[in-house]
Amino acid sequence: MKRRKALKWTLIGVGGGVGVIALGGAGTVAYLWSSAKLDTAGKVDFDNPLAVPPLAESVDDPSGARVFNLDIKAGTTALKQGAETETWGINGTFLGPTVRARRGEEIAFSVYNGLDEGTSLHWHGMHLPAVMDGGPHQEMEPGGDWTPQWTLNQPAATLWYHPHPHGRTAHHVYKGLAGMFIIDDEESEALPLPSTYGVDDVPLIVQDRNFNGDNQFEDGGSFMSMQGILGDEIMVNGTLGPYFDVTTRLVRLRLLNGSVSRLYNFGFGDDRRFQLIATDGGLLPEAWETDRLQLSPGERAEIVVAFEPGETAVLRSHPAAEGYTGPLARVNGGEDLLDVLQFRAADSLADETSVPDRMGTAPDVDPAEAAQERSFSLSGFSQINGDAMDLARIDFGVQEGTVEVWEVTNADGYLHSFHVHDVQFRVLDVDGDEPPPQLLGWKDTVQLVPQRKYRLAMRFADYTDPNLPYMFHCHILAHEDAGMMGQFVVLGEGEEIGEVPAPAHAAHG
Repeated sequence: MKRRKALKWTLIGVGGGVGVIALGGAGTVAYLWSSAKLDTAGKVDFDNPLAVPPLAESVDDPSGARVFNLDIKAGTTALKQGAETETWGINGTFLGPTVRARRGEEIAFSVYNGLDEGTSLHWHGMHLPAVMDGGPHQEMEPGGDWTPQWTLNQPAATLWYHPHPHGRTAHHVYKGLAGMFIIDDEESEALPLPSTYGVDDVPLIVQDRNFNGDNQFEDGGSFMSMQGILGDEIMVNGTLGPYFDVTTRLVRLRLLNGSVSRLYNFGFGDDRRFQLIATDGGLLPEAWETDRLQLSPGERAEIVVAFEPGETAVLRSHPAAEGYTGPLARVNGGEDLLDVLQFRAADSLADETSVPDRMGTAPDVDPAEAAQERSFSLSGFSQINGDAMDLARIDFGVQEGTVEVWEVTNADGYLHSFHVHDVQFRVLDVDGDEPPPQLLGWKDTVQLVPQRKYRLAMRFADYTDPNLPYMFHCHILAHEDAGMMGQFVVLGEGEEIGEVPAPAHAAHG
């Protein structure tokens, strides 16, 4: 397979955006530009069975909470033939187990940091107290541990967990620290949807990597990329060239864009249609049929695909439908065509599941109830509203029990996204128009198409803390690490914005 050479680059400010100086002469630049479009369609040898992350084990403590033990450690993993790759993992050497629990359960974690540097685990998409959030203020020192505990209080959904140390999140995720977190509830369990884990209900953590000649991860930014790392090889659940044996007519795929910067526009090689049944925060009221689904880093979606006996089909990432202006698509992966995963259907398929006419509930946040409206503009490599992140600065406070409407804009011509901790939000409109079908469900992360205004409505409920904040940020991890992030606190009646405790924002090595 043709490999795209990665060059170290230097970012410089150019007006409100970012410019790039590449190391190399004009001839090198011309060559890299011509080869910047990556096409692996039909060129991947699907010769490795898809690894399905194991379900995390748990024990009940005397209080009745389910306790999960998660050990973060360094190791090596045989990702390719030849030398093993130096990786990080959770309860293993690469990635982590799938945590699965039900709404209403009291859950707890015993997290141990076996690395030689500080890290954290953030529960992406989870509604929970700020002190349990796992953001940069809950970093564990080497050899340290952390014991968060809370009651699951949100609908069935596909979430995930990953590190969130300030300034180093991209490196920690790229080394292998990530896993899925599935929430179930009575309503979802009563539906006839595919639901047997690893058989017809399959987690797909899709990530890209660059390898050097010794099979080690290369983490230099790609040529002229405004987003950082763009890998030329795609892995799913840590498997390169994966195939999955299909034994049922309908298969539910829980898609997670777990990459640090790459945008995926999922579809199949034969353009077959599939049904979107859930977005970040849970099931849609009704399925939406499509043949493409674009996900930016951090976004999740559940789709149901139908197969015929004996056939093969390839999941691909097609060129981006939107997200870039001018030539910026090519140098940021927006024109790439990538084979992701091959499905091999058995000669006889079980047919016992279906997609019902009605599933979840539509977001019910009423913008007419908004107590506050705010505007956010993401620009350059590190700024929201002209400011970069300061861990000691609380940008604003919101009142518990209130609704707010946030207007968010990508001021640049390349990819940004917007993620808010603690809440799931409703996309009210995009440039004043009704959101497209893929944005009609509950969301916690949304791709920002350049120059469009996204109005998001969210309700802040249940948990207050005047001192420990939640984050809002771009989920392009190079941008987040550079400072494209802010923080807010949720205030109870009569509370005022406090100060972040000094140990919570001390520098870590």
